[in-house]
Amino acid sequence: MAGDFPAPETGILLTHFLTVSDVARLRVFYADVLGGHVVQAENPCVVQLANSWIIMNPGGGPTPDKPGITLQPPTDPNTTSSFLNIRVADIQDCYQRWSSQGAQFLTEPLDRKAELRCYMRDPDGYLIEVGQATGILQGILADPPAGNR
Repeated sequence: MAGDFPAPETGILLTHFLTVSDVARLRVFYADVLGGHVVQAENPCVVQLANSWIIMNPGGGPTPDKPGITLQPPTDPNTTSSFLNIRVADIQDCYQRWSSQGAQFLTEPLDRKAELRCYMRDPDGYLIEVGQATGILQGILADPPAGNR
């Protein structure tokens, strides 16, 4: 891989792409608030966060390689079909540190039996789960998802 840029020499490497309204504002959040490293500032913005990369670019219309598809940031904060999942070793430390840096959490970390978990949003409204494995390490599973009980 060339430097810190996510370009594997063999195999595959997983990154997460976000369509954002303001690249600079989101770059600050993922780098300064969550502690990532800016690999490339623009076109696209790439931030290395722990052992993964967040790639950010503004939305736009169809391109030859994605005909008929328009990219846009979230429009409804109460509906989502995917979210970033960050696994941490110490959720209380992350919650306190990231909150003091301006992260907006929906709740404090809650005990879900299998894990301690909470959610936050980035400045564009993308949902981010923050979780610390606890009971699952001893085979204790979480309650079924809402609606599946």
